[in-house]
Amino acid sequence: MLSLALLRHAKSSWEENALNDFDRPLSERGLKSAPRAGKALLGFGFRPTLVLCSTAQRTRETLDLCLPVLVQHGNPPQVRYDDRLYLASSTTILEVIRDAGGASPSLLVVGHNPGLHHAAVTLAGSGEAGLIQALNDKMPTAAVALMSFARQRWRDIRSRDGNLVAYWTPKGA
Repeated sequence: MLSLALLRHAKSSWEENALNDFDRPLSERGLKSAPRAGKALLGFGFRPTLVLCSTAQRTRETLDLCLPVLVQHGNPPQVRYDDRLYLASSTTILEVIRDAGGASPSLLVVGHNPGLHHAAVTLAGSGEAGLIQALNDKMPTAAVALMSFARQRWRDIRSRDGNLVAYWTPKGA
């Protein structure tokens, strides 16, 4: 059984117009919601063994604030930063998961919309109807989609294989 959490980066700041998109930091709201996403994952019983994170500033900051909350009583996971996840399409995100997941039973991916949202919708084939509908509607900043897969290897996951176990947003909490 495999577990996957998809975490959209927390709200980023647009205050410095001279910064390019890749270098945008989190806003004050983002700084508050990133640890809350970690707490939500902890509450769902999720403990990643591997984290795949976009190299953008806002995704790295989100992970830096989320991870200490999430692993406060356990071993820290291996973390890999992957340039391919920056503004990646859902197809690329799924390729990264299949390629990099290896033998890790629980994987956290920190990325960007619209690709992350589309990947979540593509993978979620079952789950409570209300959760599926909420995920289909939107994946706002700092949102988390948690899925389980009746597979042994990440390279074998396919569209609609995932069971959406939990869906969390900062505003819904």
